Amino acid sequence: MKKYIFTAFSVLFSLSLFAQAPEVKEDSLKIREIYDAALVKGQAYNWLDHLSNNIGGRLSGSLNAQRAVEYTKAELEELGLDKVWLQPVMVPKWTRGAREHAYIQTGPGMTTEVNITALGGSVATDPAGLKAQVIEVQGIEDLENYKDEINGKIVFYNRPMKPELIQTFEAYGGCVDQRYSGAEAAAKYGAAGVIVRSLSHKIDKYPHTGSMSYGDLPENKRIPAAAISTKDAEYLSGILKLKKDLEFYYKLSSENHGEVQSYNVIGEITGSEFPEEIMVVGGHLDSWDLGDGSHDDGAGVVQSMEVLRLFKETGYQPKRTIRVVLFMNEENGLRGGNKYADVAHSKNENHIFALESDAGGFTPRGFSFDADDAQFAQIESWKPLFKPYLIHYFEQGGSGADIGPLKKGDVVLAGLRPDSQRYFDHHHAATDTFEHVNKRELELGAATMTSLIYLVDKYGMKHIDLEKDRKL
Repeated sequence: MKKYIFTAFSVLFSLSLFAQAPEVKEDSLKIREIYDAALVKGQAYNWLDHLSNNIGGRLSGSLNAQRAVEYTKAELEELGLDKVWLQPVMVPKWTRGAREHAYIQTGPGMTTEVNITALGGSVATDPAGLKAQVIEVQGIEDLENYKDEINGKIVFYNRPMKPELIQTFEAYGGCVDQRYSGAEAAAKYGAAGVIVRSLSHKIDKYPHTGSMSYGDLPENKRIPAAAISTKDAEYLSGILKLKKDLEFYYKLSSENHGEVQSYNVIGEITGSEFPEEIMVVGGHLDSWDLGDGSHDDGAGVVQSMEVLRLFKETGYQPKRTIRVVLFMNEENGLRGGNKYADVAHSKNENHIFALESDAGGFTPRGFSFDADDAQFAQIESWKPLFKPYLIHYFEQGGSGADIGPLKKGDVVLAGLRPDSQRYFDHHHAATDTFEHVNKRELELGAATMTSLIYLVDKYGMKHIDLEKDRKL
């Protein structure tokens, strides 16, 4: 029955598309105009240059995060939008402190320095550092196999991202729990600290940070947590096979400072026909502090700003209200996304669509959609319009972390899906810098996002009541 209904949807939308052939031509020409404007007169790369090279890493609660708020607000005002404002949001403030230091000691005076970085939210070590023997495990579930050996030692989580998974975000999802919850889990077995293999397929010397949580552990039970580079993780694992009683030393100076006020940055073009129907496009303004956050998520920020600028550039007046939202605190709390959704729900705002770019500024491949079958069938009917631009990936699935809290009723959520094979080379590492962003790839992503927003704005989002259809 479900297959029959979905086929009916497909026929319905195909016939609708055929009946509106002049509109298909109009849409094709408009999308061509959008791509031309993005590639010839784009602004996204210049904005990213300033965010990355004049401001730098934008950790929540930091001076750089505030500078980014002020800069993007001013740039949105320069676009002549109908409204630009700041939405206050309380965010956690964590600082890294002095540079981390670590080494492996295999005997008296026999040490090898290794590259580590504190995980976001970690407590510090003792001022003199922490030195202990090491227990290597392949994920949280493996702790139970060493429960009688862990007490007083450093747990080394060494489960890698699976190389056979083509979707790199799936590989990331398969081992991110050891970074996020590894310290909490190991502390319950009496571990003195944890080090976690960096989440990257690339074997190099750059450790990758990221958020972690102690759950409900009391403060006096919390243990220091750091990521180790993939190259050094390989070395440590190998040397442990030869000398199980080696010692690992590391020193962290990180500190949690409670909460401080920050802001989401919001700009709006009011709809000319259906102003009460709201569409959101956005990325997160905060980043980690090791690099300058160009891919994660400076690219998504400037691409989202570019959507509204391209509408202005091409003279398109949206029927529906379109907002760009630059979310604060995605990396270590999701406070900005939750705050935006809370305010939207409290005001009974009618959000019909939200699109997020938070997968890097690489070549766009398409989108994933959190949508029902009827909505997705409508979206798939637009796929031929994207074929000339090599955009082919239209799949039902996830969207983006910041827009996730908006999910309610019929709202459709979408995520831009660039080629992801190089993304985790840079994600949360010192290599996430401006020179690793290709100008043309960034602009193609902005044009692709704008084209989708244009189509949703022009046609709205359909919803067919499947339960009612079954009864009929």
